[in-house]
Order: sequence, then C-alpha cells, then structure tokens
Amino acid sequence: MLTVTLYTRRDCHLCDTAKADLKSLMEKYPHRLVEVDIDSDPALKKAYGESVPVIEAGPYKLSAPFDKQKLMMTLGAASDRRGQLDKLGREDHRDRVRRGQEISGGDRVMFWISRHYLAVVNFFILLYMGLPVLAPVLMKVGATAPANLIYTMYKPLCHQFGFRSFFLFGEQAYYPLAEAHVDEVLTFDQATGIQNLRSPASPARFDAREFVGNEAVGYKMALCERDIAIYGAIFLFGVVYAATGRRVKPLHWILWVVIGMGPIGLDGFSQLFSQMEWSWLVGILPYRESTPFLRVLTGAVFGLMTAWFAYPYMEESMSETRQFFVKKFASVADRIS
Repeated sequence: MLTVTLYTRRDCHLCDTAKADLKSLMEKYPHRLVEVDIDSDPALKKAYGESVPVIEAGPYKLSAPFDKQKLMMTLGAASDRRGQLDKLGREDHRDRVRRGQEISGGDRVMFWISRHYLAVVNFFILLYMGLPVLAPVLMKVGATAPANLIYTMYKPLCHQFGFRSFFLFGEQAYYPLAEAHVDEVLTFDQATGIQNLRSPASPARFDAREFVGNEAVGYKMALCERDIAIYGAIFLFGVVYAATGRRVKPLHWILWVVIGMGPIGLDGFSQLFSQMEWSWLVGILPYRESTPFLRVLTGAVFGLMTAWFAYPYMEESMSETRQFFVKKFASVADRIS
C-alpha cells in the first residue's frame, strides 16, 4: 500500500482540509496516512514552516496551496509508480520497503548523531585543543608521565618548536627567535641556551622541538601558537553557532579562500621559503620569522572562516537526515499502532 506523509501543524485550517480530502480519496487511491507535526523538530519547521500542508507520496511532493484535483493527480502518479515497482519485483525495491518498515539500532544512532552532532564536534574540538594546554599544567604539578604522553601524541600533528609555542607558568608566554624582532622579550636561545636555530636544517631545531620547558621559562603547550589559535577559533564559532540556533548562513567559498586561507598562507609560506637559503630567492624574499601575534591572528582567522564555511553545510546535511528519520519513525509508529 502507498504511504502518504502529511506535514502539518496545530490550528492549521488548510491542513484539516488536506486531511479530509485524503480521507475522501482513500477508496480510489488506497494509502496509509502518516502525519508529521513540523513543530516537533526545528529542521522540519525550517523546511516546511511557510508551506504547510505538504504532501509526500513516493518521490512526489505537493506544497500548499493545492486543491483536491492536484492531490488526485499526485496520488495517482504515486500509485502508478508504486504498482509498477511492485510488478517488477526488484530486489532493491523490496529491500527499501522492508527497511522502511523497521527501525534498526543504526537508525537510532544516526538520528541521535543528527540531533547532537554539534555538541559532539564541539566536545572533540575542545578535547583536541585542551589536551595540549593540559600538558604544561601536568608538568607543573609533577605529573611528567601523562604530560610526556600528550607531547608524544601530538608530535605527528605539530612541529612543537619551542620558539613557536606558548608557555605556561614561566617568565613569558612565548620565546620567539631573535629574527622575529619582538621587542622587550627574551628570545628562545637566550632563555634556553639552544643556539643556531636560524636554519631549518640545523640540528638544533630538533632540540627546540624536544624542549618541553623548566621551572624558569615555564612549560610549553603541545600545539604551536598557530594551531592553538586555529582550534580555539573553531571551538568558539561552534559555541556561538549552537547559541544562535544554528541559523548562521554559510560563508561563500571565495571569502573562505581569500580571507581564511590567504593570510595564513602568505604568512606561513613566506616564512618557509625565506628560510630555504636559496641564493636566487634572497634578493626577492629576505629571511623572515613570523611573530606570535601574526601566528595567532592568521590562525584564528583561518579557524573562524573554516568553521563558518563548514558548519552550516554540516547542519544542512544533518537537517536532511533528521527529517528522514522523523518521517520514518512516525511511519513505523503509525504502522505499529
């Protein structure tokens, strides 16, 4: 039998009329009616709030305003299609019908994820960013084993150079190279005694990566300044996005490329190539070392733009998933009752 879904809401005169028309057509076009209240889910309310009543029958959809004649045409087309599929007896069609009549554990898990994905993402971003911040705290209190475990876990994910990382519990929050030209701060070599860090090929850079800190200079975070800014901005956007009801529209991809990727790419690659010690490039791109301020600024802008670009599209996908399962659960519950 054909299943017809009526998206409706309370105190809707047109919805009552559509329901009465469907009942009057039951004999000519046998069907099972499933009613879904759009106010039961924000995604449904957003999708159908201005269009109820909405009729779905197979692949056909009919939005208000419509009359009984249009409803008959829609039911007729859906009934003919269902009849043809039943005659063909295709295995994939029978499987879809069977799956539509039962709720699996996977269905419940996917529906839960579609409703709570943002909280899950925010939690994991906070965890990913929080562990590197926890590492120096653990070092400070003498819990060196778990702290070193965190540093080791994040080594494949970040260069962890001490001169490009934040420190906690020391004289300064950062210790840049002298080439960064940050005034009135101790440089990394002055604070640690690790010399010859100018060249990317210098063995001393391995020492700068392995250097965790001490009581005098403090203890470094397990992610660099730029990465902390990136994930911090992503987390903050996620919190704001949740607080605003996930109604922020996605950032245009051109703005993401220009504003998000442009500054971080310019800062990072100009630093990288300027330190390659290529003689032909020296006159064009003099040696430069980025500052903590620029790393944080470009990282935060990149993180913010990336989240602004990605999260609304993620919500769009999850919204469609929620709509599917709300409809399916209502259909199965109606069948059982």
